[in-house]
Amino acid sequence: MSDVLLRGGLPWGLGSPADLLVRDGLIHEVGPGLDAPGARVIDITGQLVLPGLVEAHCHLDKTLYGGPWVPHSADDTLAGHIGNDLGRRAELGVPDTGRITALLERMSAAGTTHVRTHTDIDPQVGLRGVEAVREAAARVPVEVRQVAFPQHGVLTNPGTAELLEEALKSGVEAVGGLDPAGIDRDPVRHLDVIFGLAERYGAHVDIHLHDGGTLGGWELELIIERTRALGLGGRVAVSHAYALGQLDEAAQDRLAQGLAEAGVALVTAAVYNFPVPPVKKLRAAGVTLACGHDGIRDLWGPYGSGDLLERAMHLAYRSTFRRDEDIELALEAATTGGARLLGLRGYGLAPGDRADLVVLPCGGAAEAVVVHPARTLVMKDGTVLHN
Repeated sequence: MSDVLLRGGLPWGLGSPADLLVRDGLIHEVGPGLDAPGARVIDITGQLVLPGLVEAHCHLDKTLYGGPWVPHSADDTLAGHIGNDLGRRAELGVPDTGRITALLERMSAAGTTHVRTHTDIDPQVGLRGVEAVREAAARVPVEVRQVAFPQHGVLTNPGTAELLEEALKSGVEAVGGLDPAGIDRDPVRHLDVIFGLAERYGAHVDIHLHDGGTLGGWELELIIERTRALGLGGRVAVSHAYALGQLDEAAQDRLAQGLAEAGVALVTAAVYNFPVPPVKKLRAAGVTLACGHDGIRDLWGPYGSGDLLERAMHLAYRSTFRRDEDIELALEAATTGGARLLGLRGYGLAPGDRADLVVLPCGGAAEAVVVHPARTLVMKDGTVLHN
């Protein structure tokens, strides 16, 4: 692998122009006026350099991306979306490896280097989604981690718990949950199953929590308690957590402190008009906050581009962020927050970090989020993928 010298860029957080020398898949040196005889030189003068984007929540197995347009046919309720998903899955050939591959290629071109995807596990689909995602991921230079996701319930859908275990045995990295109260109607038993599997197989946990208001807040408390009791800090996440955007400030403060102390991360997609967790409050408390698309062109909705910077813009907009330092929090969620969630090692822009890099024709982080311009260059492990 030949050396690559990126000349004159603006590494995020450095505060001044610098060259980046990439060698053997790693960032070897960062500084002005670097000399690297024999290196391939790419002039990126005045352009922003970011670490690879981290898509922390999507559903690759469901996607219709790359296929013909499919008009959306579900109503606006959670039950309606679940029914539409079940009813049309076979008709439209979901999961489809070709469509998943097309979406991952789009994500890669937009600078995403790591993906956590929630893959449906239930008696109807079995582990076909897991296998399709693995096959697609092997074709594209993006690192993909799966969550075994009980989209249609665990306790209410007999056979699902056993299939979740089979997915973990096969190497799936995380086990998911879904509205322990709203869907399964028994939050304690639901969490017994999910956390029990995580303990048994050393897996991470990522629970979809749509339940709102005080019910959702109580479920967050149960998740915090369970995480503390089992010593799983840093391995547990809650996705969506709409309740946090609906509770009063005192409850938000209490839960933010509890999440931070227990090491429970939050993942938001800021989709449609659903409540968005209070980003600034959570970050001030020390909670790891990550960002993802949720569904992309699937049976739950026709939206989503695969460009995580565009999704970060939605997070900033829905949070009513206008100042640069606030907008930058959305970029943090799409990069370093996701890296913390996944426990990525060697992530960043310092010497010794993996050379997963994105270059954009703009001067700062807030502009990158708001404008999300076409990428000038994308690099994965020192290999230039798009230039």
